[in-house]
Amino acid sequence: MTLVEHARRELELAGVEDDVRPSIIAAVEAFASYGHSGGSASVCIPMLNELLQFKNISPLTNSPDEWMDVATESQPPIWQNNRCSEAFSNDGGKTYYLLSEVKPRRWWRIINRRKTYRSKGAK
Repeated sequence: MTLVEHARRELELAGVEDDVRPSIIAAVEAFASYGHSGGSASVCIPMLNELLQFKNISPLTNSPDEWMDVATESQPPIWQNNRCSEAFSNDGGKTYYLLSEVKPRRWWRIINRRKTYRSKGAK
């Protein structure tokens, strides 16, 4: 059984709706068309999974092109990363925190952070 045949059968058995099924099958067909071996597929699948979720697969940097000030005019600057929308910085991207790792009382006033990351290239 091919990967595409497997996908068709599993989607049908899972009751995936007819209007969704063709797009998933098309993605599986595209992946299968590259003829990945078990080794290359095991590298590509996790990477593809991250990309399909809009996640970054390389470290964030402190490049000004990667950060945008999202504060209102009356607030101090707060930068959001344009490669990872949950990454915020108070120093223009030199360090940042991820919203998924903090539990702020208000999203615009994050005071206590569990983790702060240093961007690639930041000193």
